[in-house]
Amino acid sequence: MPVVYSDAGFSSEVSRSIVKALFVASCLLSVVSWYTTQQGMALYLSPWFAFMASLGIQSALVLTAWLTGFTRTRRGLLITVYVVTAIVSIAFSYVSLYTWFSARERPALIERRLYDALTDAAGKVDSLQVAAASEAQKHVLALDEMTAAEKASGYISRAQDADPYLGRVREAVAREAQTYNPLYKEGTGAGLRYTAFDRYTKLARQSLDRIQESQSKLGGWRAQRKPQDASEKQLRDFEQAYAAVPWMEIDQALHRGNLEKPAMPAFSDFVDKTVSGQEDLLVAFQELARSAGGRPLFSLALAAFLDVVIFLVAYAAGPLFAGPAVERWRRAAAALDSADPQVFLRGFLRKVSPDAAGGARVEVDSLTSGESQLCLALASQGQAVMAAGEGRRYYLLEETTHQALLDAMASPSFPLKAAQRAAATG
Repeated sequence: MPVVYSDAGFSSEVSRSIVKALFVASCLLSVVSWYTTQQGMALYLSPWFAFMASLGIQSALVLTAWLTGFTRTRRGLLITVYVVTAIVSIAFSYVSLYTWFSARERPALIERRLYDALTDAAGKVDSLQVAAASEAQKHVLALDEMTAAEKASGYISRAQDADPYLGRVREAVAREAQTYNPLYKEGTGAGLRYTAFDRYTKLARQSLDRIQESQSKLGGWRAQRKPQDASEKQLRDFEQAYAAVPWMEIDQALHRGNLEKPAMPAFSDFVDKTVSGQEDLLVAFQELARSAGGRPLFSLALAAFLDVVIFLVAYAAGPLFAGPAVERWRRAAAALDSADPQVFLRGFLRKVSPDAAGGARVEVDSLTSGESQLCLALASQGQAVMAAGEGRRYYLLEETTHQALLDAMASPSFPLKAAQRAAATG
């Protein structure tokens, strides 16, 4: 990723201020990424281990990003180190962000989901209660009539009945009659068979009362519940109403033989709080594995965004913070000539003259060793080109490079001012 520097139109002070702002931005983002990484590690490690590990990871991220921008050697190794370190940082940052979001959103979502599940279960229970109450009322009415008929006519227990419940009552009364003393003859009047029918009528009425009472409790639960109630409260209240349902009476009234009860929602499926950091860690990655969007992916994208932006900002600001390449080459060339950089640059620019097309050129034979090295470096980067004409060799300087060199002379340094005074006093 080559970086091209052009200082045309900008002063060195403004450029350096922008670079400092980028440096501060990368530091601020690093602090945010470090905090989320530390919070994620703290769910699994002790606070001190999490602090030290997250600090080391974040330092490695920033330093490798800056070194990648500074150096041109071993960039592959540096990028590999950054990627591996970033994966660890992103993983724990994701856990931290997901847990933070979940603490505010997940309980409400689970409570509403549990509310819907309980509504569905209550609807099934209510439909069984309504059907059982209707059948129980028919049974009570039929047993009242059978009791009256037994008293008026007798022989009711000998008849068959299409209703299985009433048929079993007739059979029970008949079997009970077989145990009576033979002196008790069957017939009209308030005899023992009449008493048995009356007893079963009272039992049927009690079963109807229990079914209707459970209906009333379930209705009271419906009226008091709220979607915002905690999962534990919703389940506890529903369990109380569910426990009051007389399933035996409902089964007898519906005479299905094997009544299938609506299942109670499992608390483990609707828990809205975790009990340990390890559980938070597992829940976060489980949700990410089975989720196609929403909070898990948003948390992961935000965690990755922090480390990616840190790398880009640090990578871009690193070379700029050290100064443009032309400035570094100029300082190195000035060191070869044992001169101050600005004094060296003044001497170099005095040798620059216009060519026939109006471009900037400098004669090769007039260059010192340091100036030759500077021109060679510029030529290697395409910012200068060697040309020949009139029996001489020249370096043609790129327009923006020439402007950058001139801009470096805008604020004279103390050595340059001293050299100018010395030249003026002769």
